[in-house]
Amino acid sequence: MTAGAEVGVFGGSGFYAFLDDVAEVEVATPYGPPSAPVAVGTIAGRRVAFLPRHGKEHQLPPHRVDFRANAWALHSLGVRSVIGPCAVGSLRVDRRPGDLVVPDQLVDRTWGRPDTFADAAPVQHLSFADPYTDELRQVVLAAARQEHDPGRVHDGGTVVVIQGPRFSTRAESQWFRRMGWDLVNMTQHPEVALCRELGMGYAAMALVTDYDSGVDDSSDVEPVTMEEVFRVLAQNVELTRRILLRTIPLLPEPG
Repeated sequence: MTAGAEVGVFGGSGFYAFLDDVAEVEVATPYGPPSAPVAVGTIAGRRVAFLPRHGKEHQLPPHRVDFRANAWALHSLGVRSVIGPCAVGSLRVDRRPGDLVVPDQLVDRTWGRPDTFADAAPVQHLSFADPYTDELRQVVLAAARQEHDPGRVHDGGTVVVIQGPRFSTRAESQWFRRMGWDLVNMTQHPEVALCRELGMGYAAMALVTDYDSGVDDSSDVEPVTMEEVFRVLAQNVELTRRILLRTIPLLPEPG
């Protein structure tokens, strides 16, 4: 079995394995080792590389993930299209736990994370007006609507990416909502930007696990806890797997 792949999948919280009959590849990168060996296998004739961004045992909190090593590892195997399942908190009452969102925008509120490969001359500036690749987004949306209740699959939305590992304060959550943002997450930046710098397309599959620090200060909506996030994730691992299995054969062939 060769180690090359054309499609990459980053496994998020609660999603640490995906493929059967794989070859595990230890990839060396200029930025150190990625979060785990890359599992390479085949789905419907497409070569797929799977990498759990937090490691196999979720040993890496979001601010300690080496996003550069992870993106470089997939790129070095030939990956051109990346699908990124991830957990998100909702900032809107109409984005409920268990819903799936395919976002089209992000806002970076992280700090101190190495977030570019452009560290030396010549100076480069990534065009990042539309961070997510729409062609890939549409494939993920179509697959999700076939595998999930279509009324619980949402096209578009803005993810505000926070540093973590703590969750938002009530004041922060209220501010994010006033800004018109829809979701909160801890890993989409710099993962998306780094993949795009390397010429890989990217689409996210954002599973809503909670209502962040409450929504609209409703007394019957409890602030997020880690236990609740992982409970919802565990309930939806198989859904995530089914959507990926339907998505991957439909992704555009590399040009």
